Amino acid sequence: MSETQSDLLYEQSGPVATVTLNRPDRRNALALALIESLERQLAQLATDPSVRVVILAAAGPVFCSGHDLRELATATPEQCQQLFSACARMMLTLRHLPQPVVARVQGLATAAGCQLAATCDLVVAAETAQFATPGLKIGLFCTTPMVPLVRVLPAKLALEMLLTAEPISAQRAREGGLVNRVVPATDLNGATHELAQTLARASPEVVALGKRAFYRQLPLDEAAAYDDAVPIITANATHPDAREGIAAFLEKRTPRWSQPPQP
Repeated sequence: MSETQSDLLYEQSGPVATVTLNRPDRRNALALALIESLERQLAQLATDPSVRVVILAAAGPVFCSGHDLRELATATPEQCQQLFSACARMMLTLRHLPQPVVARVQGLATAAGCQLAATCDLVVAAETAQFATPGLKIGLFCTTPMVPLVRVLPAKLALEMLLTAEPISAQRAREGGLVNRVVPATDLNGATHELAQTLARASPEVVALGKRAFYRQLPLDEAAAYDDAVPIITANATHPDAREGIAAFLEKRTPRWSQPPQP
């Protein structure tokens, strides 16, 4: 099914939902209205058991150019606070989504657009895609885009992007850890859907459990991470889907998860 929400498009094919930024005339800039639309859509997806994987895409040649500078140009301090707080909430909603989120990056992802890609769990990029945090060029350090960026890139590379304000290629982003797969532009849609379908084969309940555990332990030291992980995997080992998965492996058959995939 498909639905249009003015600046946002939604389509679901089986267990995979695709959410598309739809402001190509504004290079998919994150105006407040688009941020709020995206947050609402993500909140709905979080409670939809028919969706196992989310693809975040964008219309036109640019993935996302960041915040809408037309809004920022005359914004009061209160309006700036509202905009950046709304964006942070949306990014955290994306991060806390129980389903894996795959960014499909066809072109430039810059400033808050780079932040958006970095916040997704996985990124598939076209060879021609680029990633940048160019705020210093307009006197605005990319402080909020920096937050997810430094959590996926080595500090030196992240700081180079922030201080030079110059874009890096999709290939360099993959080497640094921001991008998972780089493919020819003509293969981008197919490669992204192939990855999404692979992710959709797993138990959705266990995927959600694992995604939460991954991000919870990320900032912890090794000992604290084990303290957190042991009770989680202990509970997981007796989950019905784990029992079914183990039995299916031993019996050499396909497992039947508690939430079957949608046709």
